[in-house]
Amino acid sequence: MSRQDDLRHIIEHNSISTQAQLIEKMRQCGHDVAQATLSRDLKRIGAVKDEYYYIPDRPALSEISLGSVLGVDHALNTVVIKCRAGSANAVCAELDMLDIPNVVGTIAGDDTIFVLMRTEKDADAFCVMFGRSG
Repeated sequence: MSRQDDLRHIIEHNSISTQAQLIEKMRQCGHDVAQATLSRDLKRIGAVKDEYYYIPDRPALSEISLGSVLGVDHALNTVVIKCRAGSANAVCAELDMLDIPNVVGTIAGDDTIFVLMRTEKDADAFCVMFGRSG
């Protein structure tokens, strides 16, 4: 794997809140990186830091699915995605194929999707990835 692939993998599978933690994890993967290099790599892979943790760039939903999503919010560790009428099943199927870290499961109705996340912080990060619009 490339250095940036390893960085993306670390962010997707760990709760990382500081660049020092990232540098240590990168060293464990065999990459001796400086803070400046790490910052450039984070920018290149599209990673951002929400209030607490680094998160990868927004998963690649199709333009059709993105256009169907009207709002995203969460209560505790459950994310609610509001969709256009009749489109929730298709959006949910696409979400399932993305294999987003820390998603326990999904349920779709006609215009609403429930996404069960492992923790409240995971739910918040999910909302940030999909542009929280509550």
